[in-house]
Amino acid sequence: MPQFNFSEALLTWFDLHGRHDLPWQIADDPYKVWVSEIMLQQTQVKTVLQYFDRFMQRFPTVDDLGKATWDDVAPYWAGLGYYARARNLHKAAAIVHQQGHFPKSLAEWIELPGIGPSTGGALMSLGLRQYGVIMDGNVKRVLARFFAVEDDLSKPIHERAIWKTAESLCPTERNHDYTQAIMDLGATICTPKKPLCLYCPMQQHCQAHQQGLETELPYKKPKKPVPVRTAKVLLIQSGEQWLWQQRPHSGLWGGLWSLAIIENDVEFNQLCQSLKLISTREAVQISHSFTHFTWILNAHIFQIEQDQKEYLQAELGGEWLTPQKATQMGIPTAMKKLISAVEI
Repeated sequence: MPQFNFSEALLTWFDLHGRHDLPWQIADDPYKVWVSEIMLQQTQVKTVLQYFDRFMQRFPTVDDLGKATWDDVAPYWAGLGYYARARNLHKAAAIVHQQGHFPKSLAEWIELPGIGPSTGGALMSLGLRQYGVIMDGNVKRVLARFFAVEDDLSKPIHERAIWKTAESLCPTERNHDYTQAIMDLGATICTPKKPLCLYCPMQQHCQAHQQGLETELPYKKPKKPVPVRTAKVLLIQSGEQWLWQQRPHSGLWGGLWSLAIIENDVEFNQLCQSLKLISTREAVQISHSFTHFTWILNAHIFQIEQDQKEYLQAELGGEWLTPQKATQMGIPTAMKKLISAVEI
């Protein structure tokens, strides 16, 4: 019986069952691969597909993105979350635009903001069609199960070990197909919950499957309860327009437009008193979950007269915009929820 070859079995499966029609699977276009890789961090393919084409239509080349301002870019990322990804992509595109060419080696890719060894490996492999090794969540899960790795892979010593395993398996021939194949296997068959082992080309040789550990691996740290924070939102209306503020470029929702959010009740009450704002309707509440906390936002609604607009804008900053216009300029998902809740 011939010896089992991991990469050959994977490529045979990929040729028949892999994903070959994703919009960034274009030969010799490192820019499309780069944008897709950044969008796919912490985000599922089905979500990215809703944003990718629109982003590409607006910024079809790395030069278009590199020359754009952050205010141009933000609306096309709004809703995808993890906005530091977009800011780093924008900064890195500006560097590539200035240099006049894409990086040619893994070391050069990693020098750019927001690119680590795995994303750099994907860009070498999928973008430049050269040798590259990746270690995203899909790959980690496939290898941890195939070899029944029970170690905590978040610890550097164990992460280095699984990187070595990935390097030992990664072929030089058809490297870009192998890279896509191992991601596809993790995304469609070797899924986090309820893996489809019956359809897996690795099933007979998978140590986790043989030991009945497939749903236990990779090792997961016990989840800590996510803290809940509350805040008040200042929703000031004049006719069709609301008073919006642009968030600082660093930090949560960097560069996007938002209603004013105040976490301190005393500060909120003092501000309303000093601006002589009196709410005439019940507050609207929404909740929004981030990775590290859940935010309960209570929007207090204030109707003001036309002649108060200039004074309030001078005191609070920001711009008077309709919700539709603010959405076009780029607002976070929580603000979209709030608009829907207010308009019900």
